[in-house]
Amino acid sequence: MLYFNSSNRINSTSLWKPLFMLLAIFATPLTHAAHAEAARVLELSDRFLEVYNQGQWLVMFYAPWCGYCKRTEPIFGQVAQELHGLNIRVGKVDCTRFTNVAREMKIRAYPTIMFIKGSAKYVYNGDRTKEELVDYALRMSGPPVQLVTRPESVDMLKGSHTIFFIFVGQQEGILWESYNAAAENYQEYGFFYATSPDIASQHFDFEHLPALLVYKDEQHYVYPHAHVVDTMEGTEINETVHHWVNVERFTTFPKITRFNINQLMLTKKYLVVAVVEEDKLNQVATHELEFRDMVEAVIRKHRDRYHDKFQFGWIGEPGIAHSIILDTLPTPHVIVINSTTQHHYIPDDEPLKITPQALHIFLESIHNESATPLGGDTYFVRLRRAFFEAKKGLRDMWQGNPVLTTVIFGLPFGFLSLILYSIFCGDCFVASDEEDDHEKTE
Repeated sequence: MLYFNSSNRINSTSLWKPLFMLLAIFATPLTHAAHAEAARVLELSDRFLEVYNQGQWLVMFYAPWCGYCKRTEPIFGQVAQELHGLNIRVGKVDCTRFTNVAREMKIRAYPTIMFIKGSAKYVYNGDRTKEELVDYALRMSGPPVQLVTRPESVDMLKGSHTIFFIFVGQQEGILWESYNAAAENYQEYGFFYATSPDIASQHFDFEHLPALLVYKDEQHYVYPHAHVVDTMEGTEINETVHHWVNVERFTTFPKITRFNINQLMLTKKYLVVAVVEEDKLNQVATHELEFRDMVEAVIRKHRDRYHDKFQFGWIGEPGIAHSIILDTLPTPHVIVINSTTQHHYIPDDEPLKITPQALHIFLESIHNESATPLGGDTYFVRLRRAFFEAKKGLRDMWQGNPVLTTVIFGLPFGFLSLILYSIFCGDCFVASDEEDDHEKTE
């Protein structure tokens, strides 16, 4: 309640009436927009099993009680709105009602997002954001390699894609075949194109034909073995192209999440991770942001020095780092993960006192194997990790819903206590009754 002098008192009705009018004006279009987005998502039933192999589908398999599903649902509505008018149908299936569909599609977790093209099914494992899901659907709906036939199309690709690969030259020969095979293998994770030398030369610099390029961070980089393809065997070319695509499909300093960290580990590089903490609005404190920028500047300025062995990135959710080192970690901090052995390294210096020079020394000690590795992938570490994750999961459950956690774990312990009580204390009561009967008989 608001209080003013009697001569300047504001009537509560007159105060709130304009606000209600504004809410009515602005909230109505927003509500209609939300309903429109949700309406684009088809509610599928058991009949889906009869039609799913007709056309292309992006489908979310969910359960009504699943919290992650509820958070993903409005995003999925935005995706459906974005894809409206294309030849991709967007739908969702309630797996608690239509269990036959869940069984046929082999759904094991909620939500499961799947792209279906004919008889082929692809499970989406990326971040559940509108942009990532739309890009995924667009990639999967077309051929692995899409042709670029106009010079202005390259500018459009640069504006719409953070990263993409492009083949330059005649679409024949071992290099093209290897590139096409790599595109089929990594279609879920990146965009692949092909164009003529005339079009490519207006946008990129390359010395040999055919050429492979990757565009990212507003720069382009050339596949380094194109000039010696004639001296290499077919299997060697195929391996080097796949390896190059695998390690180049990430930006120089990506955000690492629970969804893409496993893909980053496949690079077989050392992962240099700046650990900061984002709030609910995805904002980072100023001193942590400065620390993250310092780590990013190291790879930006010294890409030639570190790119072959190190993949840099940053984490905004410290819990991911905690699961790696099996301990808590103050923010900001930096850790390095050996993606081959799963060992990790933590610098001895205090995080805020780490300078670019100190980071150089730390990375060099890891490269020459003089730094002490921690963790690993032994059975003992696996047991520790399982215990740590169980403890962390229980703590998160308690913080999220203490009443539900008490019910889930309290009821089984209560029943177990009653069973044990009846087993061990029941004999005591029987013995006591027998003694009383014996005394009465005497």
